[in-house]
Amino acid sequence: MAQNLFSIQTKKIMASNRVEHFHQTSGDWDNYDPSDWKDLVYLLENIRKRKPPAIISAREDALSYFSKGVAFITFGYGIDGVTIEIAKYAETLSALFLPVRTPSIHMIGGDFQPQVSSIFRPEWHQFQLDGIDGWSKWDGGKWFHALFNKNMISFQSQSNILTKEIYRQAVEIAKQLGKYFIDHEINLVIPVNVVSNPGNMALTLGLVLVTETLGICVLNSNHDFYWESGKPRSERELGEKPGVRDHFFRNIMNKTFFSLLKMLFPWNGDRWLQININARQSNRLITKFGFPREKVFEISTSIADSFFDAFNKEDVQKIRRKMAHILSNGEEILRPVFIEDHLSMVDSWMGDQQPVILGAQPRLSIDPTSNDLIILLQPTRIVRRKRIERDIDLIDGLFRKSVLREEFQNNPNRQLILHITGPVPKEHQKDLEKVLLSYKKMISSLPPSLGNRIFLAFSVGHMTHPSFSGNKFQPLTIESLYRMADAVVFPSETEGRGLPIIEASAVGIPIICSQYQPIKVFRDVIGEKLPQELRIRYTLFPEGKLHQTFLSDVSKLLVHSSIKQNDNAHNQAAVHARFSQSSFRGKFEDFLNQLANLGRE
Repeated sequence: MAQNLFSIQTKKIMASNRVEHFHQTSGDWDNYDPSDWKDLVYLLENIRKRKPPAIISAREDALSYFSKGVAFITFGYGIDGVTIEIAKYAETLSALFLPVRTPSIHMIGGDFQPQVSSIFRPEWHQFQLDGIDGWSKWDGGKWFHALFNKNMISFQSQSNILTKEIYRQAVEIAKQLGKYFIDHEINLVIPVNVVSNPGNMALTLGLVLVTETLGICVLNSNHDFYWESGKPRSERELGEKPGVRDHFFRNIMNKTFFSLLKMLFPWNGDRWLQININARQSNRLITKFGFPREKVFEISTSIADSFFDAFNKEDVQKIRRKMAHILSNGEEILRPVFIEDHLSMVDSWMGDQQPVILGAQPRLSIDPTSNDLIILLQPTRIVRRKRIERDIDLIDGLFRKSVLREEFQNNPNRQLILHITGPVPKEHQKDLEKVLLSYKKMISSLPPSLGNRIFLAFSVGHMTHPSFSGNKFQPLTIESLYRMADAVVFPSETEGRGLPIIEASAVGIPIICSQYQPIKVFRDVIGEKLPQELRIRYTLFPEGKLHQTFLSDVSKLLVHSSIKQNDNAHNQAAVHARFSQSSFRGKFEDFLNQLANLGRE
């Protein structure tokens, strides 16, 4: 069956016969009955051998063809790095297409958090498809756990059952996607992370089936790969700690399963371009996995002009006042929840993840507009590799012996908030609890006169509150989150790019960051090999013990903010020169022209 499953695709697929062709092929999917992963490998090998038919006429230009319909696909949308980048890509394509026609942009995902309304345009279509969310949200984590957290022996019943189940889900997903693509004339699909990180293997296989069947062009955006910070146990050096993605190699000895995984992540299709966020990823695809160099690219990020707008102390106070409404359910004054109370209900809080601010004792309060308030911002989700507990170590060190401690002792009105902006993925509850317990331990070890003035806030991606309308507040923006901070903390262990460094620098806020892995990626973000005027200046978050020089530098930065003004202005100029929207648009136009040429062959 696999040999002739795609034989009909030797015909020219144009809009007039797309529906008939899709229905015939999807019927063949139902009849295919794989008994083991090798049958799916065989199926993909046959797909790869065929030559796709032409889908774009010689007379039609790229912008005209692709503007008819573009679909982004990812596991779920919220206020996180991937969703924010997708919004940038969509804005860029909208600007490119607008001279041709009103662009048709579609967002497809397994979940849409309400907060995405603050970054998505209302005219962008949203299609929620059950079964395509990832990791623990993919059917409650059942299939991800079976594939990557349990032993799966080749050709035994458990492995064979999983083969059939993943294929069954993939066919269902492919049918629904195919109908949507046809109904909305989708000519370009942009998956983001779903074909690089195996959060939902059925989605990836289904996406390959439908795009290859319809001959659709794909711009495959890869932020993270399964092999970044991951390897099999047999390849670890003596004393090397496990990587955060080692679980993807749990069943590497199931050779047919792992062959399928390597074929899919990412898929090397004739009409697919691979778009990575750093050169290290591209080099590995080319040198280790054999991808053609002419179909592998990098794309940086773009920074909106609004990030560079000037702001003053009054603007900061307005932003902090809005955030108070979010964190304290519409109140002007922040009313922290007692840390012990929050710890006792953290399981239920994970279910709805409402914004909250925590304190050392009941009945404390914070004036968000006070000039004595210091805010440290961690603009990320709460996951292990972000190492947010290191922020707690930093605060603890500052209050042991530093200029900041003296400042707090001399000024009883001084208060400090560590504010984390992102949500907590279900599978990372333990990471949240680690942060909470670190905070509790720190404030308990300090004198109440100090500990009672240190707070921990979680806005979990919320950018507005029902009280905003009555106060004539506009929703917060990404750049306004940075503006409310005195400094950004970013002690990550690994990153695919490190967007908070770029965004904080664009706004003109000091950045305290680690030299995360891969070190080459960090150095590229900083611009280490670029001329001095294009390099981002930062305060290094050291590994291991926080030495006194570092603590002294940070405390002075927070108490005497003017000492970093020159560095802040320098960083704004460097980021503006390197990450302009015009160069970003140019990159996308090049990608579309290349895809159009592939579609004409």
